[in-house]
Amino acid sequence: MINEHGPMCEPSSEDLAAIEDEMPLIEAEIDLVDVQIRIMQAHGPVDDVMVARLRRSRDAVVAETLRWYARRFNLTHRAA
Repeated sequence: MINEHGPMCEPSSEDLAAIEDEMPLIEAEIDLVDVQIRIMQAHGPVDDVMVARLRRSRDAVVAETLRWYARRFNLTHRAA
């Protein structure tokens, strides 16, 4: 990670907090990519179970993205 102390320093506590905050979104995106890879590697037609998994994964990414943006918005727009 590159920060004000140079390229080989450990991440700051703020960096780690930001990563931890974004982790549910990252995990949802990884799951979606996993489903997409499985579909691309499938031999033959995609079954209903895989289609349902794709929809759930896509919906989870959208939901986590909205939650992540809401948290960021609430942090930057606190009530006075």
